[in-house]
Amino acid sequence: MKDITYIGEPVSDSATFKQLPIELQHFLLRQNGVVAYLGGIHIRGCCHEPAWHSLREVWHGETAFHKIYPVVKETDIPFAQDAVGNQFLLRAGKVWFLDTETGQMEPLKVDFERFIVSVERFPNEALDLSAVATFRKVGTYLQPGELLAVYPPTCIQTDGDLMRLTRMPVETRLHSLADLFNQIRRLRPGQKIRLRTDEPRPQYPVSGEQPAAPQASAETPAADSGAAPTAEVPAQPRPDEPAAEA
Repeated sequence: MKDITYIGEPVSDSATFKQLPIELQHFLLRQNGVVAYLGGIHIRGCCHEPAWHSLREVWHGETAFHKIYPVVKETDIPFAQDAVGNQFLLRAGKVWFLDTETGQMEPLKVDFERFIVSVERFPNEALDLSAVATFRKVGTYLQPGELLAVYPPTCIQTDGDLMRLTRMPVETRLHSLADLFNQIRRLRPGQKIRLRTDEPRPQYPVSGEQPAAPQASAETPAADSGAAPTAEVPAQPRPDEPAAEA
């Protein structure tokens, strides 16, 4: 893999390591997790510290994904995540993709080894590196232990033409995604909602100022709060996103 910004220390969480399939064990023995492509993918390791790199934390911990997202099984192994906090899980030897905004899962129809080969040989096809590329263009990089937050959330179609990217700690981003999921999970596709914030969001390309976090209500899904800097880029909504009123 290229553009590596973090490699985990040797395996220290032997209890978790012993529960893994052999192909994942072999990978982690070579390098106990890695952050590559400037944060485009983070493969977790079997360790106790740092917590953001620990596979145990998100598999068996208090905020394990199977405790938040009904589609995730307790036996699913959340071995990796992309730059914005979507998850890659191993289920019965195959890799699945979890959209952490909507809570939807889909099979990628490859095993772990083929997934790694695809990431190494064709990273732009195997991963969505657009957000990382945008940050790189404005001279800003994700640090190990950080993810990118997207506002408005990518699952929501808005009338605006800008998307705000903010880097923040992994724990903060994943908590915010879980909060968003719990607020929109019962909405109908295409249902109109309103996003609001406590104060106007400043309009600037890149800044160290922290944008205000949207406040949640019955009709207002929450977005992320966390560390700056931020960048604004043209929004590229997915065709199946529900409509929203900004």
